[in-house]
Amino acid sequence: MSEVICISPIDGREVARRPTATAAEIERALEAAHAARREWVRVPIKERAALMLRFLEAMRAMNADVTRELALQMGRPVRYGGEINSFSERVTYMASIAEEALAPIVPEPKAGFKRYIRRDPLGLVLVIAPWNYPYLTAVNTVVPGLIAGNAVLLKAASQTILTGERFQQAFDQVGLPKGLFQNLVLSHEDAARLLSSGAVDHVTFTGSVAGGRAIERAAAGTFTSIALELGGKDPAYVRADAKLDHAIENLVDGAFFNSGQSCCGVERIYVHESVYDRFVEGFVELTKQYVLDDPLDERTTLGPMAATRFADVVRGQITGAVAKGARAHIDPAAFPRNKEGTPWLAPQVLTNVDHAMQVMVEESFGPVVGIMKVSSDEEAIRLMNDSPYGLTASIWTTDLAAAEAIGAQIETGTVYMNRCDYLDPALAWTGVKDTGRGASLSRIGYEMLTRPKSFHLREV
Repeated sequence: MSEVICISPIDGREVARRPTATAAEIERALEAAHAARREWVRVPIKERAALMLRFLEAMRAMNADVTRELALQMGRPVRYGGEINSFSERVTYMASIAEEALAPIVPEPKAGFKRYIRRDPLGLVLVIAPWNYPYLTAVNTVVPGLIAGNAVLLKAASQTILTGERFQQAFDQVGLPKGLFQNLVLSHEDAARLLSSGAVDHVTFTGSVAGGRAIERAAAGTFTSIALELGGKDPAYVRADAKLDHAIENLVDGAFFNSGQSCCGVERIYVHESVYDRFVEGFVELTKQYVLDDPLDERTTLGPMAATRFADVVRGQITGAVAKGARAHIDPAAFPRNKEGTPWLAPQVLTNVDHAMQVMVEESFGPVVGIMKVSSDEEAIRLMNDSPYGLTASIWTTDLAAAEAIGAQIETGTVYMNRCDYLDPALAWTGVKDTGRGASLSRIGYEMLTRPKSFHLREV
């Protein structure tokens, strides 16, 4: 039997150690899930949604402990309160639209016939969650999946293994049918075997591009439907008419929140030449105000990265960019915790960058951002699209029409104007190119977790 071990990036302590599920335990979990689902589909949608709201309250009640656990497991400062605010917004919204979103689709009347399309649950849904936002990424599928009538299995990331137990604890408290939701401790190999078996009807995976390809290979030939949210290199464009103070404040946060370990974090910024110098000056000064320290301290605004290997990737990109002529504006020595060979990494702002540098084209997933001068909307659009990824892109301007026109030309899943690093549950969360397939949340999220069943009833 193998084990999953979480080592804290703060000080290297062991936070948790859990044995992975045996083959017999996985088989029992599958049997229990199918038995529970047969009972669950008979429960009215309104009652399913109401139970999810009770689940939300159970999660709220444990948030203080969850926030501290997240800091210990992956380094996010406790001052930010965990993930409960966005978590609540998503659960509440998806519960509120459930009856309408899952209602039968009725075409125009036809004499002598009753016709409609019903939304039936897919069956058994496997959610493979990442460590960077383990509650938010999981809840995007777990709650709408259950409301839609599915059974759900959750595989939490090893770095944040305690999150799956918190989900289980909350669902057990509110009386969800036993076996309908199950937290399973699985190795990558276990997950691959489960997918290859054909026992799963749908899988949602958030992680790397390589991980997404592994999921596709494991599910090949099973006809299991797949939703993927993979790598990203999200751009921002600051136009000449942008409100600079607003853009600077929000883009600094968008680049460095969670130590840059955000799926939709801003990793590259293109600024119109007429406001470039002022933007860079303000951006650098605000970045210098971060406090890199113990995430359990309320004063800390930047914690360590989740693991040394992640920090080393970012260090390598910074070193490579500087070697090619980039200018690094932040002195790492101003952040005493910053240290080579550890997860502790100071934020960095780079200028004199171009797309010949890895830091501008390859995912960083850390506290570094490159800022590049542009002379026109057309140049900005070309550079924003010069990427194999496409999750979000933000446009900073006072011209709504311009934002819409530019956004229509950007190859991305979501276009923002004057904000970034946010997920609106009323909109589909989706990506293009190597970033992903499928969608979660919104009405479309329910469509991803159900299948259409047509009824054509003739009266004789």
